[in-house]
Amino acid sequence: MTEMVFGKEVLRYPRLDTVLMVEASIRKHDGEFKKRALWENLPKKMMYQTFCVIIDYLLYSRKISIDDEGKIGWIYYPESAAKYYLRRDLGRRK
Repeated sequence: MTEMVFGKEVLRYPRLDTVLMVEASIRKHDGEFKKRALWENLPKKMMYQTFCVIIDYLLYSRKISIDDEGKIGWIYYPESAAKYYLRRDLGRRK
């Protein structure tokens, strides 16, 4: 039985350790690889469809971005965002 997620049919859902492995790989190779090259350089092999579901989830949750060349970069830095949030000179008013 298939289910529609992000407009695509999903046969398999990734496990948490698999999602964390892909996140760690993207952070390690920030902006270095395109989608297929990143998939080929993962520490463990997985189905490409499962990998695509993870990439779609990370894009949806705004943890990664894909530039004009198709390279994937990590953009989720909550620590630095909190630091900038506290700065009053950046235009936020209380």
